[in-house]
Amino acid sequence: MELIPAPKIGWLNGWILICLLYVIYGILLWAFPKDVAARLYDKSGRGKRQKVLIYIGGLLAVFYFVLIIFTPLKIGSTVFIVGIILFALGLAGFIIALFNFKNTPPDQLVIRGLYRISRHPQLLMFFISFSGVCIAIGSYLALFIQIISLLFLHFRILAEEKACLEQYGDSYKEYMKSVPRYFLFF
Repeated sequence: MELIPAPKIGWLNGWILICLLYVIYGILLWAFPKDVAARLYDKSGRGKRQKVLIYIGGLLAVFYFVLIIFTPLKIGSTVFIVGIILFALGLAGFIIALFNFKNTPPDQLVIRGLYRISRHPQLLMFFISFSGVCIAIGSYLALFIQIISLLFLHFRILAEEKACLEQYGDSYKEYMKSVPRYFLFF
């Protein structure tokens, strides 16, 4: 691992993993009923402050993506193997969480599958996948930027929880008491 690996344009850069993740995500969204995609991108509950912080997090994510696009994968190294394993685990978990979400009727709380161990398993699994990419390219800087942008993403999560409280009321309050927001952390 390096702080800033040497950038290089190439076919075997981190972009290939990001593309794989987003192609699979796009195919699933295309295949799912349209109301599922609409629920995934519901922006209710976001205040002005949250929108600004989410926007700043998005700008950090752009810098993060540029770094990943131009950084070669450390193929053949231990960090590459560890990164690919994390990436694959995160991707598999993300797909499972999407299906858990899809298979729950819109008027019910999503509390099955990975939603029993995290209130936001899609975002948690996305984070794990992207951590795997950072490790596979061997960049501490990419990992640091990802963690900082995750702090900004926290404000989006708070808005989602506010919207869920408004929609589901006491049943969501009970769910919040029994299931941590980020897997091990309440």
